[in-house]
Amino acid sequence: MQCKALRDSAKEIQSFDVAYFMASVDTLEVNTAFAEEHQAGFPILADPSKEMTGAYGVLMDVGFANRWTYYIGADGIILKIDKETKPATAGKDLTRTMEELGFPKS
Repeated sequence: MQCKALRDSAKEIQSFDVAYFMASVDTLEVNTAFAEEHQAGFPILADPSKEMTGAYGVLMDVGFANRWTYYIGADGIILKIDKETKPATAGKDLTRTMEELGFPKS
């Protein structure tokens, strides 16, 4: 559902001068198939070693990652962490928050 919400909001998201992606603890092959099936127009990073998800603090004890959204400025500083990401509205929420944070437009 989150992938679909981001896909459906692609035009609005891409009006900002940002890079965006999802990350999963699944393998590259699983993520590639998922991205193709859901017609994702953005990367889905594979982290089967769970190194990145662990470093960002999103890895749960059961081995899955929380659905958190990190807003990172061009200088690499984390501006906001949304720990209440809602899969169904993720695209609209992303664009609204980027607007509120003053992310530059393309």
